[in-house]
Amino acid sequence: MSESNSTIEQVTPEQAIQNSNDGKYDAVIVGSGISGAIAAKELTSRGYQVLVLEAAPAKSLSYDGFKEYVSNYYVNASKDNNAPYPDNPNAPMPRSTDVRKLCLGQMDTQGYMVQNGPLALDSTYTRVTGGTTMHWEAKILRMLPDDFKIKTHYGVGLDWPISYDDLMPYYRMAEREIGVSANVEEQGFYGLKYEPGYVYPMHGLPASYLDQVVAKGIDGAEFELAGEVHTVKVRPFPQGRNGIPNADYQNGAGFKPVGAVGAVQSEQGGRCQGNNNCVPICPVQAKYDARKTLYSAAQTGNLDFLPQAVASKVFVDGCTDQVSHIEFKHYTKSSSPEHTTGNITAKTFILATNAVENARLMLASDLPSSSGLMGKNLMDHTYLLAWGLLPEAAGTMRGTKCTSGIADFRYGQSRAKQAPFGVDIHNDGWGWATGSPFSDIEELVDTENKFGKALRQSTVERISNQLLFAYMVEQPADESNRITVDPEYTDALGNMRPIVNYNLSDYSKAGIAYARETSKVFFQRLGAQDFSSYSLLDYGSFNYQGDSYYFRGGNHFSGTHVMGTSAKNSVVNEYQQSWDHSNLYLIGSGSMPSIGTSNTTLTLAALCFKTTEHILAHLSSYRVNVVADDAFKLAKGARS
Repeated sequence: MSESNSTIEQVTPEQAIQNSNDGKYDAVIVGSGISGAIAAKELTSRGYQVLVLEAAPAKSLSYDGFKEYVSNYYVNASKDNNAPYPDNPNAPMPRSTDVRKLCLGQMDTQGYMVQNGPLALDSTYTRVTGGTTMHWEAKILRMLPDDFKIKTHYGVGLDWPISYDDLMPYYRMAEREIGVSANVEEQGFYGLKYEPGYVYPMHGLPASYLDQVVAKGIDGAEFELAGEVHTVKVRPFPQGRNGIPNADYQNGAGFKPVGAVGAVQSEQGGRCQGNNNCVPICPVQAKYDARKTLYSAAQTGNLDFLPQAVASKVFVDGCTDQVSHIEFKHYTKSSSPEHTTGNITAKTFILATNAVENARLMLASDLPSSSGLMGKNLMDHTYLLAWGLLPEAAGTMRGTKCTSGIADFRYGQSRAKQAPFGVDIHNDGWGWATGSPFSDIEELVDTENKFGKALRQSTVERISNQLLFAYMVEQPADESNRITVDPEYTDALGNMRPIVNYNLSDYSKAGIAYARETSKVFFQRLGAQDFSSYSLLDYGSFNYQGDSYYFRGGNHFSGTHVMGTSAKNSVVNEYQQSWDHSNLYLIGSGSMPSIGTSNTTLTLAALCFKTTEHILAHLSSYRVNVVADDAFKLAKGARS
């Protein structure tokens, strides 16, 4: 059934199929990431019977299994986002280490995602129990109100069918579920607003010493852009990791942080300990991941969990256009493609994998949506990295990955001409840009002939002074950026792999170019030596107005089953319900028409709370009491 024991009761494929045939399931959810986990918790807590199909093993649900993932990360020579998780040919996942520069007109099939260009995209997601929250950064901002209407206000991208105000109550619900640490007074900028008296569940985490050094040097810097002055201020980010509970939360009820998931709830994870390897994996489980929500759903007794079950096809009844069942392939060992196939029926079907896998599954099922937009409008945040060496030690490598940044270029009239961006101050040095600290040691030994005490001292001096700015640049929806499938490209189980067609618009490139100019000003004000360089040989390289740059993906796949106002301009409605199949929901960031300059997790979680309200109303229609005809007539007469 499973490759390890877990804290969540699991069913066998045979049990799931029998339960399905008996009409047990109100909903079947594909995927156990944050979208699927929230949906499962909301439905099971109201008494509905739910089956979750998870493509990966359930190893991380046991405390020992999670510790094994941590050990994998420590011993893995590559420290990429998926380093803790073993390769699984039956449920493969993309890795940045698989990406290489594309040759014109040629596909790259080396990684799980087939790269069709013209640019290679190195973004990743994690196909393990808990989804991509098992490697996320946990920087968790709300979108700006302007982000919901960029087509109306600036003439680019797509508008949402809902507004910030519509989503605001669900943001509160998402911040509670995740357990966000932040201070409202530090977050109310550029149109962001909160209900009177609202506080976050936990107090904000303190700024790192590096944050304070940077703030001292650049706070107050002014930039004129599109006739507006943008004044820089370093601000702390809301964090999806445990801090000090706010006693004022929920009118004085307070908040209890959720710690480690394990066979026995371990006394770990109640507070962030400042580990710098929290991306990809927090060793004490103080960082939120979706297993915590899934565990709560399991405690209701209404959740069946079937791991190692890869959804392979969605079937639709040709007469009703309703989804009739989902086919899955169940494997017993990750090392073998041997599997059995089963079908699951339910009243409601919820695809909650991610923006790439949801679209891949629907396209592999020959369900491109009546709008033809399934898989199109693929978005991701485009990152420009800029790195320099400060004149004095600034505590680099201390604290979590990213505690503060700059929000002052996220808004403004310049959005009509170039992409806005947020700026992250990285506490982990040049690692993302150069492979530091390994690349530093290599250079000190091979180039400077350092060894022994001199090598140790030089390593400390080099790394402690490092500063990396990561610019998160908006990418608007564009139908030419898309996910497709082709039966020529399949995985070990015979499921079609996603093909990525990806490019950057001049709008995004203009934002990247301006971001680079701001980095030069920041380094000058800080007295830092600018080491940034952008090789044309890099797989993310491009030229814009005569200058060379490269980009990195943000792991924020979005837009591939976009929401809108009708079946003609979108795949799903504002409730993430398929226009074509009323008992099918495609949930997560794939529904987002724009992504602004904030990480997508909080917004997709808020959307999921909004969606589950709609699903609950739909399911309640099945619970109408049946009465005799005479009793009905009597009741009707009494109301007349």
